[in-house]
Amino acid sequence: MTHHGGGSAEPGHIADGGDHWLLVGVAGLLSFVAMLDMNIVNVALAEISRELDVSAATAQWVVLGYQLPVVALLLPAGRWLDGAGPRSAVLAATTGFALCSALAAAAPWAGLLVTARLAQGAFGAVLFVLMPVLVLGAVRPQMRGRAMSVPATLGPLGAVTGPAVGGLLLDGPGWRAVFLVKIPFCLLALAVARRAMPRDRGLRLPRARALLDASLVATGVSVLLVALTLAAGHSAWLALALAAVPPLWLWLRGAGGRPVTGVLRVPGLPGAHGAVLALATGFAAMHYVIALHLQSDNGFSATATGLTVLAFPLGMGLAGPLGGRLADRYGARPVAVAGAVVTSCGLLLAVPVDGGWSPGDVAWRLALAGLGMGLGGGPTQALVMGAVPPDRAATVGSTVQLARSLGFTLGPALATAAWGLAGSVQGARAGLGLAAAAACLSVPLLLLPARSSADATATTNAATAAPN
Repeated sequence: MTHHGGGSAEPGHIADGGDHWLLVGVAGLLSFVAMLDMNIVNVALAEISRELDVSAATAQWVVLGYQLPVVALLLPAGRWLDGAGPRSAVLAATTGFALCSALAAAAPWAGLLVTARLAQGAFGAVLFVLMPVLVLGAVRPQMRGRAMSVPATLGPLGAVTGPAVGGLLLDGPGWRAVFLVKIPFCLLALAVARRAMPRDRGLRLPRARALLDASLVATGVSVLLVALTLAAGHSAWLALALAAVPPLWLWLRGAGGRPVTGVLRVPGLPGAHGAVLALATGFAAMHYVIALHLQSDNGFSATATGLTVLAFPLGMGLAGPLGGRLADRYGARPVAVAGAVVTSCGLLLAVPVDGGWSPGDVAWRLALAGLGMGLGGGPTQALVMGAVPPDRAATVGSTVQLARSLGFTLGPALATAAWGLAGSVQGARAGLGLAAAAACLSVPLLLLPARSSADATATTNAATAAPN
């Protein structure tokens, strides 16, 4: 266990040359909790609307109030965290996340509840960026694959188990428990991080220029996220995404965007980011189409649909540890490619879905796709985080998380558009075809060549870094 020494701990640096699996566990735990919060509240919206006497549209902001700042602040958080001490950041973000959960649970009216969720989303953005950085600094490079597989597997598991956990809590103690359930996990993470991480240089307030950059990128990403979310109901809303171009263009042209574009110019990183986006899009499109098809076309009950869809995270959970071990032995890239191929095969086999399929027919195909996602998730993360210098680890962590988050939002929007164009009879096949095509696209993207870490350092140093 790491001692409490002076100085600062740079991301990717192991002070005593050992592996700190407790910190990997903290990253996995925080990944599970942060992703759980993305979906667990959905099932409680009707009850919140009734008890707090607000409209359904207002209650929906309890979910959007968390999701919007999480995605919008990822890139600013990454830039800020590149100059912050990792221990201080973990303790501050986890504490803030837990306090906001308690405030949301105790909120007597909707305004305070939404405010608490907005603040929680800001802390959640920091946690999302910190997860890969924390893992990168906890283990030696030769153990990076299996270490990255922990948060890469537990995060999606938190997302898919959120509705089930939320339903159980709603039927028991009530909707306020949906917010309280995360606090014990946060306290455990705080205790371990405080004990295991060395003291560092602490946190510093961002400068005025950094706040301007953050407002530009947050505005652009928020507009893009809203457009993709609304497009799941009507594809015409995709046109709203054009409004995101001006603020994002101004940000990319300024000093705040140059470090981000600098790391994304490293050969291999654009392809890996594209693969993360494609796989997240395929996963989200598949999950949306399958759930809708099983209930509307096959007449499955909500329980039968939920149990069938659980085949995907089951396969993912089983393959996650194996993918990490194989990556450490044979290299991250071939294992990431193999995982993408298996995922693509599972989704391609699901494309001919029809009303005569049994739950088992659907489940084994989803399990195969889940095995591929579990196999390649950690190696893909290790591939990305191992390609950049330590002082840009948080920036790259934020870009990967943004790609994944946009994919989760883009998938249902594109699947809805494909379903509408194909008509009600062939809609499910069109949506699943889109999901499979996105997964297949990830394979050549992962095969794009990379460059040595020395070249990566030279490329990123060529970008002018803005003060935080």
